[in-house]
Amino acid sequence: MKRVLLPLIVAVSVAVILIPVHIMPAKPLLLGERLIAGGGWLQIFLAVVYSFLLMTKMLPLENRTKWRNRSWIFFTIVFYGQLILGLFADSLFLMTGKLHLPIPAVIIAGPVYRFSSWFMPMLFLSSILLSGPAWCSHLCYFGAVDSIAAHKRNSPKKKSRFRELMWQRKPLFRIYVFIGVVLIALLLRLLNGSPGIATLFAILFFALGLLIIFTVSRRRGVMAHCTIWCPVGTLVNYLKYISPFRFVVNRGNCTSCMRCIPACNYVAMSRDEKGVLVIGNGCTYCGDCLTACPHDALEYQFTWLRGERAEKLWLVVTIVLHTLFLTLARV
Repeated sequence: MKRVLLPLIVAVSVAVILIPVHIMPAKPLLLGERLIAGGGWLQIFLAVVYSFLLMTKMLPLENRTKWRNRSWIFFTIVFYGQLILGLFADSLFLMTGKLHLPIPAVIIAGPVYRFSSWFMPMLFLSSILLSGPAWCSHLCYFGAVDSIAAHKRNSPKKKSRFRELMWQRKPLFRIYVFIGVVLIALLLRLLNGSPGIATLFAILFFALGLLIIFTVSRRRGVMAHCTIWCPVGTLVNYLKYISPFRFVVNRGNCTSCMRCIPACNYVAMSRDEKGVLVIGNGCTYCGDCLTACPHDALEYQFTWLRGERAEKLWLVVTIVLHTLFLTLARV
């Protein structure tokens, strides 16, 4: 019974949220209902089953990294697959029937440029409040691309040198990128720049991001796009403290063996000047490092909860959010 309790909680939570979403709006929000009458109920059923199975697969620590990446890639395929169908088959596959550039930076730059369309920023902030930085490890529709590229294996010594450089430079570099994106969007707004020019800037930013993924991330084995180029990732890692969840080092157990550092593709772990492990800018609570640690020295916290209980609560919240995003997210 204990093995199915948490998956059941996840599945019931998904159903409780999706049923009102399906029955209350005048215009169907669920794609299944748009395609066929009654299809929304089938989609809810599939989402419930999916969330139950995913929680079952991710509960064992040894399986978590594998299933986190599989589910993240699946979400990306579904999201962009619907976009392609919306462009070349039928506009009902799009949320509004109108095309918006599907890159994370637009979540920040779009509202600044338009001074409107605040739904996505509010959804984004809500996800941070509920699950901290899980946006950057489970919920972003683009980050899985960077994750795939970063899993290419390279020389450990070569990766170690680059990680040290990233650790030192990325906090400042990512702030510069974030400020640049906001300033360009604001200038386009103040100078009455046309939507075409704004789209051109967004496409250029997207193209440079892809270049980073297929050169730096792929060659160096770290998620360079997500950690230095994406302004949403920067915002997540400074706003994540509004969430009660934390991911910390248990100093009583940690021996500073540093086996966890190579497991972190976000370059969020390093030694301090005393040789002690520190978790710094960029941690997304993904948990990939937990498997690498032989001393149980890394743990989740949630107010008064610590360790396994906090970890399971974070998984429940994050997998529910992931399933809701998978079911509802469209351009």
